[in-house]
Amino acid sequence: MGAEEDPGPLVRMYAVTGGRARPIGEAFDVVAVVTTLGMPYELVGLSPEHITVLRMCVRPTTVADIGVRLRLPLNITRVLLSDLRREGLVSIDRPAASAAAMNERIYQEVLNGLRAL
Repeated sequence: MGAEEDPGPLVRMYAVTGGRARPIGEAFDVVAVVTTLGMPYELVGLSPEHITVLRMCVRPTTVADIGVRLRLPLNITRVLLSDLRREGLVSIDRPAASAAAMNERIYQEVLNGLRAL
């Protein structure tokens, strides 16, 4: 492969997560709600994807929505979110009881959307 050739999406995913394929810490579902805990004054050391997530989650946002907006696979999105949670920059909470009672049709649409990524 020449120097001018695009290394492809797999190399980019590896770079985005620092080579990690699994999130660190407690597992969370695609319908978990992510909320920024306050924008840090210094964003040094954070990737552009991390910063985008922080800005996006000023309003509570589901893991699935974050993945779609970032155009990243779910496992990569979870790795980024676990980084931010470990740094104390976001909270990741289970959805409220009413959201957990989502009907099967809506849940299937979310899964179909994620698979389409």
